[in-house]
Amino acid sequence: MPILDRFNLTGRRALITGGSRGLGLEMARALGEAGAELIIAGSDETHLQNAHTTLRGEGLTVTTIRADLSKPEEAERLCNVLLRDHPPIDILINNVGGRRINTPTEDLALEDWQRILDLNLTQAFILTKRIGGAMIPRKWGRIINISSINALWPGKAMRGRSYETSKGALTMFTKAVAADWAAHGITVNAIAPGPFLTDANKRWIGERPEFESEVATSIPMGRWGSPEEIGPLALYLASDASSYMTGSVLVIDGGKLLW
Repeated sequence: MPILDRFNLTGRRALITGGSRGLGLEMARALGEAGAELIIAGSDETHLQNAHTTLRGEGLTVTTIRADLSKPEEAERLCNVLLRDHPPIDILINNVGGRRINTPTEDLALEDWQRILDLNLTQAFILTKRIGGAMIPRKWGRIINISSINALWPGKAMRGRSYETSKGALTMFTKAVAADWAAHGITVNAIAPGPFLTDANKRWIGERPEFESEVATSIPMGRWGSPEEIGPLALYLASDASSYMTGSVLVIDGGKLLW
């Protein structure tokens, strides 16, 4: 098979959670350009509509579904809809997640701790169990969990530690399911992004302009990542090009963890 054909996703259907903007949108675009039919799930209808218009305008096939995956019951509902109306799903990218709070551990309320764990971990478990589980009889599937370098390194300016904990658990969940499902032809890998200029981070920079240069100087490459730089990596993991890779955590951070 010619090498570039290994990246072709024609005939595959991919679900990208949190795919309406930022890293999720760029990963969706990369898979769509490789031929995949896209399903994007997100909590904000306006963002979903904008993503739908943008990707359709680029000639890609895309369906959007609204679901607030910070709530486990919404993750279950999404799975019900997908398994009923949009099977089969060949590629699952569990991209939804976030930090959203910066409360010191000693002051962190239990409900806030649980909310962040549900946002970053519980929904990924539910979708992996149900959408990934449906891949088993077909003997082929790709699951990509979006972790973080903070699964491997506690951010100095972070507080509360629910984010690092949930991303660390997601990383080990990736490895454990990869071991369980390798015999079924399903690969399960994780991407651990470092600092990227997503909309969320741009808002932080807007509130603290010095934050941009502070972070950039802590990265060997001297800059933040651009969201489109994650797309090729997601495509690799979603395609036959990565057929012998499972249980891996691929860091994409401009070298930040080196320092």
